[in-house]
Amino acid sequence: MKKFNIPKKYNSSIIAEIKEQRKLDDPRKQDFSPMEIDLGPVRFLIARHFGFCYGVENAIEIAYKAIADNPAKNIYLLSEMIHNPVVNDDLLGMGVKFLQDTTGNMLIDWGEISSDDIVIIPAFGTTVKIEKRLKKIGINPYHYNTTCPFVEKVWKKSNELGEEQFTVVIHGKAEHEEKRATFSHSKSKSPSVIIRNIHEATILAKIILGEVEDFKFYEIFKDKFSPNFNVKKDLEKIGIVNQTTMLASETETIAEYLKGTMIIKYGMDTVDEHFADTRDTLCYATNDNQRATYGLMEEDADLAIVVGGYNSSNTSHIVELLEKKIPTYFIMDESNIKSSGTIIHFDLRDQNEKLSSNYLPKQDVVKIAVTSGASCPDATVDGVLKKLASFYNINL
Repeated sequence: MKKFNIPKKYNSSIIAEIKEQRKLDDPRKQDFSPMEIDLGPVRFLIARHFGFCYGVENAIEIAYKAIADNPAKNIYLLSEMIHNPVVNDDLLGMGVKFLQDTTGNMLIDWGEISSDDIVIIPAFGTTVKIEKRLKKIGINPYHYNTTCPFVEKVWKKSNELGEEQFTVVIHGKAEHEEKRATFSHSKSKSPSVIIRNIHEATILAKIILGEVEDFKFYEIFKDKFSPNFNVKKDLEKIGIVNQTTMLASETETIAEYLKGTMIIKYGMDTVDEHFADTRDTLCYATNDNQRATYGLMEEDADLAIVVGGYNSSNTSHIVELLEKKIPTYFIMDESNIKSSGTIIHFDLRDQNEKLSSNYLPKQDVVKIAVTSGASCPDATVDGVLKKLASFYNINL
């Protein structure tokens, strides 16, 4: 695995030591159980996998190189490079400006951008339309392109599906930057439709099987299918790809369900002509982090702390999983932990921060599960561990 040159401030001596020990103990990544750090009155259960993934480290290295290489130029990011406030705030503090917000609304007019400026493509990638606009201005969109290689792998698979006359079914969130980029590239090569979850997959299945009238497709999936989509023709052959930050297990469930639908309609003998196997597009890092989360759920923890950006899709899915088993607190950094009695955390259902009291049980030994999203610096997790340990008069 390539070693990236990222700022030392994002690293953590505590977390680095833990991760290095796990690599030595489990080089083939067969053990997804957490590591327990026994500090007496508090025990931390540290997830087997968490923190910066390959794609995030790649993006950070490229972005900081762009800044170092161009000290006298205007430097822009199309939008947040990754969904983590620590990294994005750091880039803003270095003079980088965002052209768009995370929903695609312009923050700076395109007319202000010239061919002398530097524009960095975020890790989520960008649309074909924006690539063409940058080229028209005179900017090479691929010079400082931080698009995650695993996102590009999904695009490549989408292209291959289009060449084989398959329609691309994208499992993703319609509002997410990565999904917008993937949909843009996919629909330029093949008919495409976006589904959010297994519920929408079952609706699509009923349309394929003729149990729901064709016109309903255009109502239910409004603004989520490619131009000139033909329900009769374009749902005869399908392949599933995903937004890499989605739950891998859910993508697999959707794929198996829709494969079963094609078997019902066309028979087992010809299913390969109607359903494409795309399992190789699942992001290894998202998958590893989620499997490590299941490992945390098997432990008898009193609570879980998940660290990351509130708009991070992969982090949100980790929270969703843990909430099924353990009282879970989703925080951005140690500043959210106000005291041993109060914590400010993000509620996924209300999409707002809330203040909770008595989150730390009053007992002889407290077991706390700790993990983070793929865009969260280890140093931030380090700060959380130190803050929590301090409540038990322990200095890490």
